[in-house]
Amino acid sequence: MNIQTLVRLPFLWGRTAFKKEHWSQINLIVGPNGSGKTLLAQELAVQFQAAGLKVSFLRSEKTDEEKLLHTLKDNAVVREKIETVLSGMFGKSIRFEEHEDGSFVPFVINKARGVEYNLREGECHGLKEILKLLVALYSTEEDCLIFDEPELHLHPQFQMFFISEIRKVSKEFQKKMIIIITHSPFFIDLPTPEDLIGVIVCHVNRVPTHIDKLTKEDRLLFSRFLPRFNTYHKQFFFSDNQIFVEGYTDQQMLSGLLKLTDSWYASVGTGIIDVGGKDELGVFCKVCSLLGTDGRIIADLDSLFRGKLRDVVCEDSRTVMWLEKQREKQDEFYNQLFPDLGREEPVTLDHLIVRLEQYLTDFGNALLCIHESVPQELALLIEKLKNLYDKYANVEDLDTYKAVLLQGINGLGAQLYDFVPKKIGATVPMIKNLSSLIFAATAAARVYILPKGCIEHYYVENHIQYMPIAGKDRLFHTEKEHLLKSSPQELRIQYRELIEILEQACAREPG
Repeated sequence: MNIQTLVRLPFLWGRTAFKKEHWSQINLIVGPNGSGKTLLAQELAVQFQAAGLKVSFLRSEKTDEEKLLHTLKDNAVVREKIETVLSGMFGKSIRFEEHEDGSFVPFVINKARGVEYNLREGECHGLKEILKLLVALYSTEEDCLIFDEPELHLHPQFQMFFISEIRKVSKEFQKKMIIIITHSPFFIDLPTPEDLIGVIVCHVNRVPTHIDKLTKEDRLLFSRFLPRFNTYHKQFFFSDNQIFVEGYTDQQMLSGLLKLTDSWYASVGTGIIDVGGKDELGVFCKVCSLLGTDGRIIADLDSLFRGKLRDVVCEDSRTVMWLEKQREKQDEFYNQLFPDLGREEPVTLDHLIVRLEQYLTDFGNALLCIHESVPQELALLIEKLKNLYDKYANVEDLDTYKAVLLQGINGLGAQLYDFVPKKIGATVPMIKNLSSLIFAATAAARVYILPKGCIEHYYVENHIQYMPIAGKDRLFHTEKEHLLKSSPQELRIQYRELIEILEQACAREPG
């Protein structure tokens, strides 16, 4: 449905206004405490009423219980439906009877205990709360229902039940609009990509954001992603300070180090979320970008060379803008990298990564041609490359192969000069500068690449040099035990590089 709204809250957002025209049947207003969710909804209610809609704004602590119960007197269909639903939910016989004052009072029969009592006098908050919500929902009079934190006094199963009932009512009454202000991940029910259009994300000190439309590519991406989008993942809707990582070892290690950062108190509300795979990082990055949330990602080195995350970061407007600002500063370096590129043609992140891949491929070919005796550290690198070469076809296209090469070049540096052709050796500083530039460009989009490879390369109990890593579980449990036994002072020294990356990821953007 199309209703033009424009909300100004200068004391929260400055001069910027919230604008939205296209509304879903079910809309969610989410965000951290103090971000203005209720204030936004109140202003929207006024504008919806001005547009001719009948609006009901329901706040748990301010809902007129007597008024809601009284409405049951005039609607036998709703009354009987609620009696059936509540009796089934609670395993008790629940009925409504007219009180002496004319109102309808819910009575509960606990057959197991052989007692009957007035709900208003003796029953739990949860039952009374779901009763009020259902009365409001099943009533067909309002064009728009706004529920402010309906999760209060409802355990997770009741929350899931209520959002399910909301969807049923929406299908039956397709002209009714429902808005839910919530802090609960159980209300983030997004069965289809189009449901994302109904999500409004509020932020501290800046205007709320939302998705206006989805491209065909976005729909395809989210249709595959949403079935794997669990309650744990949905934390990011309620805070701008969420950090996404690939796996549980990353999540555990970084969560353990988070409290050691200098910005610990400033980053309260930050969560480290394990998304369950490298490709999922790209999806979360895309969702955050579309919704306007300040999501952060800490990713392994090989994510630069393949996958959805690379594509999303290359297209991110923050990356593009950062590189545009760097053009003059990096002009001399760019001329070395791209001698045939016109001065007016923009240098993109994809340009930089492709050029890095070319350097790495040439370097790898040179290393694989070495047959003389070499120092132990270089021998280990060559052995790793040969193993990958023997195991995979078209190894030059393998993200792990490129990551290993970059690890080796950044780690060995000048030690390589005596064993590769002079022309190839001369690219070592180019590769180092180029990779540093790429890391800075991804950081502009709040994507922080682990320069040493992956989380295991920062372990102190076991020294791991190159990807891929075998026996990750064993290595992790050894490292986790070390984390638990060591003092904060020791950990700050031992994991200095990781903590510095966390500091960058936790830093808040200016409001």
